[in-house]
Amino acid sequence: MTIRTTRMTVSFRRPFLIKGMTEEKPAGTYEVETDEEVIEGNGPTVFLRVATLLILKEPGRTQTITIDPAGLQAALLQDGSAIG
Repeated sequence: MTIRTTRMTVSFRRPFLIKGMTEEKPAGTYEVETDEEVIEGNGPTVFLRVATLLILKEPGRTQTITIDPAGLQAALLQDGSAIG
């Protein structure tokens, strides 16, 4: 099984909460990683998303949580922000 990881940053102008998170996070720029499994066959190569991760860096620790990409998009839209 081959995994492809893509990285992007997102910025929130206001504190935010994504479904599955236990507490609100402050405004700021965050890293998001998406892992996709490569499905190969006789046709074109297909990538199946297996995880979307939000990287939370705080003084003294880094935490990675699994999030729903639709929840991330909804939080960005509610904030009036865009994916960067």
